[in-house]
Amino acid sequence: MLKKFHDLFGLRTDPIIFFVSGAITVGFVLVAILFTSTVDTVFENVKDWILANLGWFYILGVTSFLLFLIWIAISRYGHVKLGGDEEQPEYNTATWFAMLFAAGIGTILMFWGVAEPISHYANPPRADVVPESLAAEEEAMAFTLYHFGLHTWTIFCLPALAFAYFVYKRGLPMRVSSIFHPMLGDKIHGPIGKSIDILAVLGTLFGVATSIGLGTLQINAGLNSLFGIPESKLVQVILITVITLIAIASVVAGLDKGIKRLSNINITMAVGLLVFILFAGSTLYLLKGIIETTGTYLKWIVPLAFWTDAADVNPGWQGSWTVFYWAWTITWAPFVGIFIARISRGRTIRQFVGGVLGLPTAFTIIWFSVFGLSSFDIERNRDGNLVQEVVDEGDIPGALFSFLENFPATTFVAAISVIIVVIFFTTSSDSASLVVDMLCTGDVGMGPTRQRVFWASVEGLVAATLLAAAAGTDGLTALQQVITVIGLPFFLIGFFTMFNLVKALREDHVVTGRPIRERQHAKYRVQQDLEQDLEE
Repeated sequence: MLKKFHDLFGLRTDPIIFFVSGAITVGFVLVAILFTSTVDTVFENVKDWILANLGWFYILGVTSFLLFLIWIAISRYGHVKLGGDEEQPEYNTATWFAMLFAAGIGTILMFWGVAEPISHYANPPRADVVPESLAAEEEAMAFTLYHFGLHTWTIFCLPALAFAYFVYKRGLPMRVSSIFHPMLGDKIHGPIGKSIDILAVLGTLFGVATSIGLGTLQINAGLNSLFGIPESKLVQVILITVITLIAIASVVAGLDKGIKRLSNINITMAVGLLVFILFAGSTLYLLKGIIETTGTYLKWIVPLAFWTDAADVNPGWQGSWTVFYWAWTITWAPFVGIFIARISRGRTIRQFVGGVLGLPTAFTIIWFSVFGLSSFDIERNRDGNLVQEVVDEGDIPGALFSFLENFPATTFVAAISVIIVVIFFTTSSDSASLVVDMLCTGDVGMGPTRQRVFWASVEGLVAATLLAAAAGTDGLTALQQVITVIGLPFFLIGFFTMFNLVKALREDHVVTGRPIRERQHAKYRVQQDLEQDLEE
């Protein structure tokens, strides 16, 4: 039956992965709308159990992934090229950075750039720190960079490296199941492999939907600040619809004309906003602060990487912040991972890990130093009201716009900021639809446009449902509950990813690290590799 539908609509995809993933997603949307209270209760109870019993596992998992990546980059496998031995990268470093940044963390920086530092400044994570003190400033920056620095990019980098290796070296399909090839062999093409890929599709859809939901809350807050448009679920659903339509237009334009162009425009505008805040604010203080904050991050990263609040001095804090971040990030790690792998062919493992971890982390330190330290300066020296509005009144989505009220040309800069957020979330939706389609087709090439349009529409539908169908909870809380639950199986996949990658490298390379051969599976090899083999 699925095959008949598949042929009828001229789809180029795996019908089981495509239709089962779509059916489960639509089913969730219907159940969430019809039984809203029950769904909220179930997710809240499961989330509470996970936070109480498995929060430590989330912390351990991400730190383990980071240590693994550092090891593999400096090991004898670091020089292995993700592609042909003579192959060169498709994109230059600047464009590569802009594309992976826009798809990966640009949305996060705009949403949390002010909100997180000022939240920790007013309510320090550790109980022995006095709120709104110099110690609170240091701790706020340390936790913020812990959340958005190396650890976040580790979650993206690990699957991205595995995808790049198994697709470009072993010629396997661009699917999560391919990572399990050393364990399962050709069973990755059977029911077990398809189940893994369906899980990956669902996680990607919900992870990206969470990001779109957060962006919608922020855009709504910006429009409220600019034009007095009310912050309501109706407005948010309309905004999601608009974002989805823009994403569909980008999908139709294609990777180079759509995502690449939007990414370059967006990173330029974001840097422009950063420079404006730097020079319109306390410039000398911020320049000195960037250097000092870098030292703070280096000083705190090891203890925070293993901090699980075992003494329970601040119950619930880590679950609401760190565990939520890790769960959220890892659900859309397959999406970002495949996208990064798609644009990173031709780089060595060492270049890949160093670039994916290093470049965005360096920019993240600068971004949060400028926005975070500026927010502290506003509170101390400019009679600021950020703590009251963002923390006391709980207006996290509006944090950036409350912050901008303390700078010149507020209306103009706020309008630019709204545009940046819209483009960031458009590129995320566009990239995600491309990647979800790859998960279904198993091909690094472009599938039919209508397939990507379908997935972009589904992402918007799920985001609207998560926000609009939340009963008795605000939109942010509803998003946190769902994503914390969905993230758990992806942590387990992360440990399997490390094992399988090392096993594959040992099988494919001798002790010196030189390739014995590029293992190719003729039925599934990438077309470019096939042509290269025929020429030889």
